[in-house]
Amino acid sequence: MKIRTSLIALSIVTLLSGCKNLDTNALMQSGTQAFQAATLSDDDVKALSNKSCAEMDSQSQVASANSDYTKRLNKIAARLGDNINGTPANYKVYATKDVNAWAMANGCIRVYSGLMDMMNDNEVEAVLGHEMGHVALGHTRKAMQVAYGTVAVRTAAASAGGVVGSLSQSQLADLGEKLVNAQFSQKQESDADDYSFELLKKRGIDPNGLVTSFEKLAKMDSGHESSMFDSHPPSEARAQHIRERIAAGK
Repeated sequence: MKIRTSLIALSIVTLLSGCKNLDTNALMQSGTQAFQAATLSDDDVKALSNKSCAEMDSQSQVASANSDYTKRLNKIAARLGDNINGTPANYKVYATKDVNAWAMANGCIRVYSGLMDMMNDNEVEAVLGHEMGHVALGHTRKAMQVAYGTVAVRTAAASAGGVVGSLSQSQLADLGEKLVNAQFSQKQESDADDYSFELLKKRGIDPNGLVTSFEKLAKMDSGHESSMFDSHPPSEARAQHIRERIAAGK
């Protein structure tokens, strides 16, 4: 793996070095970044997630501790648990009409008030369980590698102007946006659905929240109003899969 990723990094540098105006030293550094992206450790991913999540929080309107949204989320969080496979969970609400929710590898879990407005507590639990599944199953780790690699390539492209170095605040925000909008495969989405189903059952929570949340999202899908599940399998098909699991009792 190390040999393969080293060759990938070298190939990026070699390819870009054909452009006469690019700074060779900058290119070498961007090549190193590309290598680092492919070999990010769990600690690296969590450190980058910490910074990205903090930057996202700073650019968003976080609901206050005494808001109804936060009080409601605290109750939901208590039911879902305070960790994801041993990683402490940190729940917050973004006050925005957008319908979305996401989680990062460091346990950062964010839900938008727009989603809470359209869903009951059981449905929010199901959606957050799904997002926690992406973390527990390593999907967000892979998404971070892809996002960080994209930043590295962009840095290489910008090296003609000598703009190279550690990630700036804007790059951290961009990294966060890429993670929030990451497109997971159909299998990853289905696996995250199943993780949520198992989590809800384990925590004594009604798994029907998964079905009804998907039904609501299916209505949004038909009107092209939702950005949350644009890359996901059809919501109605996912609802049917959970119905079948509930009927089978497993």
